[in-house]
Formats: sequence, C-alpha cells, structure tokens
Amino acid sequence: MRIVSLVPHATELLFALGLGDDVVGVTHECDYPEAAQDLPQVTRDVLEPGLSPGEIDAAVRARTAAGESIYALDEELVRELEPDLIVTQALCHVCAVSVDEVQALAQSLPAPPRVIALDPTTYGETVGDVRTLAQATDARDAALDLIARTARRADVVRLAVRGAPRPRVAALEWMDPVFVAGHWTPQLIEMAGGEDVLGFAGEPSREATWEEVAAAQPEIVIVMPCGYDAARALVEAEGFAHRLGGLGADQVVAVNASAYFSRPGPRLIDGLELLAHILHPDRVPQAPAEALAVEL
Repeated sequence: MRIVSLVPHATELLFALGLGDDVVGVTHECDYPEAAQDLPQVTRDVLEPGLSPGEIDAAVRARTAAGESIYALDEELVRELEPDLIVTQALCHVCAVSVDEVQALAQSLPAPPRVIALDPTTYGETVGDVRTLAQATDARDAALDLIARTARRADVVRLAVRGAPRPRVAALEWMDPVFVAGHWTPQLIEMAGGEDVLGFAGEPSREATWEEVAAAQPEIVIVMPCGYDAARALVEAEGFAHRLGGLGADQVVAVNASAYFSRPGPRLIDGLELLAHILHPDRVPQAPAEALAVEL
C-alpha cells in the first residue's frame, strides 16, 4: 500500500503501527519519527517566516476569512506518488490542507485513492483513530498492541495520582491572543491528577482574556503554544512574563506542545506522564519528557 499522510499525528501513528515503509509522502511539518523527515514533502507553509504570535494569529484569521489555507499542497507530487490511501483531517483549518481540496484532488487521480480524515476531539477518539487506520491498512495486531501498551501506561498514571490533592491548572495554547487548550487536553489534565479551570473536554480550544485566566485562579500554568517545542514555548512564556506573572500562579511551566499535546497521536501518553510529573512530582518523580520551568 502507498500512503500519503497530510497530518503529522497521522504520520506518527502510521509509523507506530509498523507502516513506515508504506508511507510515500508527508507534510513539511512531519518531523517524527526521524525517518519521516527523509520522505517527500507534499505541502509547504505559505505564511512568512519570523512572524510574532500576534502576527501569526492575524495572518491565519485573514486567510481563513478569505477561504484560503495557510498550507499549499503540491498536487503534482501527489499525483506522481500514486497513493492508495491519503490520511488527512478536517478538525482544525490551521493544522492541515483543506479536506475539500484533498477530496477533489483524490477524485481527479486516474486511480482515486481512499481518503480518511482523522478528527478526534477527545482522548478516547484518539484511541479510536488507531483502530480506524488499522482497519484501512490491515494492521490489526499492531493496533491492539499499541492500544494495550498505551492503556497500561495510562493506568499507571491514574494509580499514582489517586487520592492526591488536585491543583488548579490553566493550559494556554497561544499567547497573543491568549487561547485556552481544549479537545483532549482537559482530559489529560484530569487523568494526571489536576483540575482544568478553563478548558472543556471535547470542545475546541478557545480565545480568552488574561483577566479571565487570572479570575480562574490557577495554581499551575502550562504554557503549550500549538506547534512549538519546549524551548520555543519557553521563549514565548518569557516574552509574556508580565502577563503570566499577573495570574498569581505558584508555578509556570513551558512544555513541548508539538510533540506531546498539539498532535493527537501516539505520544499523547507521553504528554499525560509529563503532566503527572509536573502536577505531582512526589508521586511521579521521573519526567518522561522535557518541561522547562519559567522564572517570573
């Protein structure tokens, strides 16, 4: 089978299912696992490099209002790759090429490939996507193993934090304007032994105000700008230190959102373990991934 992945989390999932050799094309943002970086890239970013968070937000709003994507699809390359399956998503217009554009391209090919859109909004639905791809690629055994291993790790976290006081947590997905993380993130916070004071499980991330965040009285603030690694998240947090400092939180931590939170793929379980370590370091003493404390 020849597969083109138009979403980073789908690429990660395909490799996790042992289907890396079947993947013939990926996006310019598919950076994990390392082998994915050597594959043909069928998309590119149309936004100018070096924009500030506020400028990125304004550019995204302007393009989406005009019905334009922030990603360009190399349709000719996709044709040359002759995929049997294209994996994309329609959940977030900021995160991928328009699904309508993908469907139109697929139907124009001599042998139209199957198009699957992975659009999870909850942690449970991200697990369901494993089954969806497994059914489409005959990877049932690998899927069952991946689901079982993930469930065991989640159970270890739940047991570790059971009965512990639940700190009040605010998860911030963008800084200018400030966005509160939604979808699966509030569930991860709850599973990790915290109380998300702003986000709603299964609901989209939403724009808020700094006054609203402060009024929620978070004890811990997780800075997780969408698509940024921990080092870049730390830079963003330091740039908004005056805002973060006004929230009255006991702790502010920058994390690798790109790897562990923004993408609803196999590494969400790493994000859960990382959150549990941040919220309850006495019960989960080993940090499974990078997190950077912010000095305010």
